[in-house]
Amino acid sequence: MFSSETYIDRRKRLAEQVQSGVVLIMGNDESPMNYPDNTYEFRQDSSFLYFFGLDSPGLVGLIDIDEGKEIIFGDDITIDDVIWMGPQPKLSDRGQAVGITETAGLDRLAETLAGAKQGGRKVHFLPQYRGDNIVNLHRLLSIPAARINDNVSVELIKAVVEQRSVKSPEEVEELESAVDICHAMQTAAMQACQPGLVEREVSGLMAGLVAGRGSMLSFPTIFTTHGETLHNHYHGNVMQAGDIIINDSGAESALHYAGDITRTIPVSGKFTDRQKDIYMIVLNSQTAAMNAMLPGVPFREIHLLAGEILASGLKDLGLMKGDVKQAVAAGAHALFFQCGLGHMIGLDVHDMEGLGEDYVGYTDMIKRNGQFGLCSLRLGRQLRVGFAVTVEPGLYFIPQLIDLWKAEKKFDEYIDYNEVEKFRDFGGIRLEDDVLVTEGGCRILGKAIPRTIEEVEAACLAS
Repeated sequence: MFSSETYIDRRKRLAEQVQSGVVLIMGNDESPMNYPDNTYEFRQDSSFLYFFGLDSPGLVGLIDIDEGKEIIFGDDITIDDVIWMGPQPKLSDRGQAVGITETAGLDRLAETLAGAKQGGRKVHFLPQYRGDNIVNLHRLLSIPAARINDNVSVELIKAVVEQRSVKSPEEVEELESAVDICHAMQTAAMQACQPGLVEREVSGLMAGLVAGRGSMLSFPTIFTTHGETLHNHYHGNVMQAGDIIINDSGAESALHYAGDITRTIPVSGKFTDRQKDIYMIVLNSQTAAMNAMLPGVPFREIHLLAGEILASGLKDLGLMKGDVKQAVAAGAHALFFQCGLGHMIGLDVHDMEGLGEDYVGYTDMIKRNGQFGLCSLRLGRQLRVGFAVTVEPGLYFIPQLIDLWKAEKKFDEYIDYNEVEKFRDFGGIRLEDDVLVTEGGCRILGKAIPRTIEEVEAACLAS
């Protein structure tokens, strides 16, 4: 974990922003796969990690702003626990490591919250994504379980987003550590891909590499010859000569900061001329987007710029036509680019998404646009120094979407459907890097991962 001063400062700033009441940060508990003693790998809640630092189950953090108290609630282990798990430090000792001097058993939490409520003080809590914590809050606060997320504290959400959005130098180190694991994953996959292998043989290789480094995946790996499906988690296809693979994968650092990198890999080690044409359009879009990133620039403008570069390249190939800016403004390019250019990254791979995308990615002045494609942009707000963001343009040829738009003659003035038909079985290409916004623009985080056609092909043939 970070130094105790880091967590003390984070909680102090949070209290100053929320101003009054009691802040309740729920830690996660273990989650059974199929019976209570057989659990999934534990992952602590990210906001609990950020403010209280302890990476173990069964804990709740409380900041009493009015009384100036901070408490971690949890139970010390019993002798039965020692038998199965070995000796563990006392909660009081672990609390000291993150600057907490007061700890209490979980049985004290309900009475503490009841006292705050009886005193007319607000109990602030964040949106909940796990059923057990929804039930716990129902029990603690007497709010119907179905209404828990209707009663979250907007003040607390905004305060947490404000802090977690800007990454400190020590957080940047963790992000770079995560990307360095992604480098190993991506280069191993490039060297391993070959015709005749099943996708899972390579995705499994990457998972083993991550586990061997004492890490865990930051999200379920997307490794597929069907890259036109944006989040394709099926790994059962046999790779064939001439196929391209989208490898969208990531790992966590030791302190659970996420890496999220995508590369498109030629199974045979060399791209075809047609694949090179589409790849270069995506690469040019990503490069232009990163070159345009500056503090104060709305990321939505970067997204639209990336769309214009994509549309211009497709026009050069004859798939689109007409005025490029007008086509992008109308949303015609979304036949090929259906998602957003990127998202915040940090302790969550889609950082703080559980707090509400619009709180994280938008503001009162910059609101989400409902246009197809653009509505999927998770980050539209102005960039700030210290933001960590993914930049991931792509081109995707989805036969069902092509058929639908073609039948509707949708955007006929901008799309040449006869030419598009020649690419209906192409699949998809995506490139993604994690970048840090700086005073002068942005920089790619972590060890450089093969990105150009020449670099990727060289990495594929390095085995």
